[in-house]
Amino acid sequence: MRHIFCGSEVRVVKEQVGIVGAGLIGLAVARQLAQSGTEVIVWEKEAAVARHQSGHNSGVVHAGIYYAPGSAKARNCRRGVELLRAYCRDRGLPWDERGKLVVARNEQETERLRELERRSLANGVPGVRWLDGPEIRALEPDVAGVAALLSPTTAIADFPAVARAYAQDVTASGGQVLLGSEVSAIRSQGTAVEVVTSAGTHRVSHLVICAGLQADLVALAAGDTAAPEIVPFRGEYLRLRPQVRDRVRRLIYPVPDPAYPFLGIHLTPRTDGEVDLGPNAVLALAREGYRWRDVSAGQLTRLVRSAALRRLARQHWRTGVREVRGSLSRAAFLAEARTYLPWLEAAHVTSAPAGVRAQAVDSDGSLVDDFRIHRTGQVTAVRNAPSPGATASLAIAEQIVASLPLA
Repeated sequence: MRHIFCGSEVRVVKEQVGIVGAGLIGLAVARQLAQSGTEVIVWEKEAAVARHQSGHNSGVVHAGIYYAPGSAKARNCRRGVELLRAYCRDRGLPWDERGKLVVARNEQETERLRELERRSLANGVPGVRWLDGPEIRALEPDVAGVAALLSPTTAIADFPAVARAYAQDVTASGGQVLLGSEVSAIRSQGTAVEVVTSAGTHRVSHLVICAGLQADLVALAAGDTAAPEIVPFRGEYLRLRPQVRDRVRRLIYPVPDPAYPFLGIHLTPRTDGEVDLGPNAVLALAREGYRWRDVSAGQLTRLVRSAALRRLARQHWRTGVREVRGSLSRAAFLAEARTYLPWLEAAHVTSAPAGVRAQAVDSDGSLVDDFRIHRTGQVTAVRNAPSPGATASLAIAEQIVASLPLA
């Protein structure tokens, strides 16, 4: 049922669900709702879907090696892999299950690698196998390490293509994906939510916020808490030149530091044949700051005023200095990669597009590691969904849709 008020259109539908954000998770939620017969509308401020995190990631479909058993990441990653594999095969989308090596470069990392092996087994990651040094070189002669975990089912996919397919599913089932529609205000009105956008004002029965880099700001506007706040970290990449990109077939990752949620500089083949090296993690000076020169006065003000960021900086300043050094110096960036790819030279690489990660930070300065989803009245907000969020998008959608009190 539609009503027209004061020259502006306000749609009133008993069970229409609004989605803020046309990235992978927002579109996955919209797709599931639309295919179940629920009226759904998606607002996206950009002119195309997947313009930020969903379209600027490494393309890796994670198998579940890293995540604490029983965590939301572990559960949704394993469920998400199965759903995403079936979806890509059904839609004819790229899916390359070429496998990954997580490489320990010294004895200290070997001890941490044993913990990843334990997590892999607890999470039911199929086919994971421990390799010693000679076994690494038998599989990948150009990779150096003292031990490694082989995850044969880790895959690569084309996530922008997946997002476009999700959007097609939404519209094919009668849903709307409104591009170039920025949300400017959200007002709860009893059992409804009014959403003001550049495409008009809409009233929906439920609202799901999947706004990625803007998640905290949009959630706060909808009445959610200020914390956790999003601190954007830019991930910069180099790209192997054609003459060397076939030297390593699998994805090659170092053992991550358990005190830090980023996985370190790794080597990632892509579905288009390119091979990327990265990312690092440097503080971005704009929510969508893909280059050093991308600076937002509003974001700088938020960063300066952020007590959570100050606490984070006190805890991790040494790591921050190292990451900035790698950003400003290609030699430093390559030196990190040479610890497991000793043959790599400056002439072997060129620049590649960067991404920006929406890292949620709690008020005490701790980095939010697991997925975090808040519910406030008629509004559900995805407050933290970093990697493996793309892998888990269909599983997260199942969880969110199941939690909505739809008639």
